[in-house]
This record gives sequence, structure tokens and C-alpha cells, in this order.
Amino acid sequence: ACIHLNVCVCVGGVQADLFFSDRYMNAIQTACPHLLRYLAVAVVTTPRRRGAIKDLVRIIAIERSHYSDPVLLFLEDLYKNADFETAQQRLQECALVLDGDFFLSNSEQDFMKSARLYLFENYCRIHERIDLSMLAKKLNMEQIAAEKWIVKMVSDAQLKAKIDSQSGHVILGVQPPDVYQQVIEKTKGLSFRSYVLAQNIEKRGSAQVQTQ
Repeated sequence: ACIHLNVCVCVGGVQADLFFSDRYMNAIQTACPHLLRYLAVAVVTTPRRRGAIKDLVRIIAIERSHYSDPVLLFLEDLYKNADFETAQQRLQECALVLDGDFFLSNSEQDFMKSARLYLFENYCRIHERIDLSMLAKKLNMEQIAAEKWIVKMVSDAQLKAKIDSQSGHVILGVQPPDVYQQVIEKTKGLSFRSYVLAQNIEKRGSAQVQTQ
């Protein structure tokens, strides 16, 4: 009961790191693997703990034969299987499970927001171009609303991307302009314009000499 109470408290952002210690994790795996759901929600909804997701997914895979639920399966679909279609569908099940859980119902919106961000971020990392209409359909949104959502997701995930409205695609891996390179290009342009100006002055000078 004590460990159950502590894990529920950790969803509020207090003790999640503690439960990755060998002693606590052994207790969860041995006596109460269902508490992995609470730990998963705590990790997903706390950005600074995202580094713990891989360890959590490894534990979830080990414990799947003893306990599993939509929240844990979502993380497996996304991080172990890279099955974005199934992960997207799984989110609907996650919403129902969290809404019906007394300890997690207040965390439902935070979980869904973070889960969609991780889903989008992982999808973007293995694609160079994403069709906006396809993404809007998957998100169940109008294309304009989907574009606004994507802009926010790109910003939140700190991805290098831009939206090409003409082709209707999100283009990933766009490198920001290099300041040093910009200076070089501007210097080249300035040098060329100076050269052209000097040539024009020289030609005018020659023409004046000839007329005299």
C-alpha cells in the first residue's frame, strides 16, 4: 500500500526518479507491476524525465506477460516497434483508461498532450517530408488547424522543420542559416558590386579622355 501511494504521488512530479532504483523497481516488478502505468504517466508528463523513457520501455517489455495496459503498450508501439499507426490508435484507449483511473484522471490532458508530442517528434525524426493533408486526416483536423498544431509541435520538440504551403508538406531537417556563411555571402556580393562599380567608373573615365 505504501509503495502504491508513493507511486501515485510521483505522478504529481515528486518521486519518479526514486522508483527507477533497483530496490523500488524490484518491488514493483515482483509484487505490483500494474504500478508501471503510474510511473509511465509520471515520466511521459515530465519533460526533464524523458531520458528515462528507454529504460522504462525495456522494463515494460520484460513485464508484458505479467501486466500490460494501453499506456504501456503505447510506449512500446512508439519506442520499441516504431509503429506510429498503432500508437496513434492506442491513444484513444489511453484516454479511456486514464479517465477511469481515480489517481490519474487529473493527468489525462497532460499525458495526451505529451504523448502526441512524442509521437509527432519520433515520426518526424525518420521522415524527411510529411504530407499535411495526410497528417490532418490522422489528427482528425482541418488542414489549417493541423498546420497551426504542427507549428506548435515543431517548436515544442525543437525540431528543424518548415511548412511548404505550396506543396502541402512539412519538410524536416531544415538547417538554419549559418551566420558565418551569411557574412561570407554578403561580403562576396559587396566585393562583386564594388568591382562592377569600379569598372563603370573606369569606363566613364576612359570615355571622357577619348572625347577630349
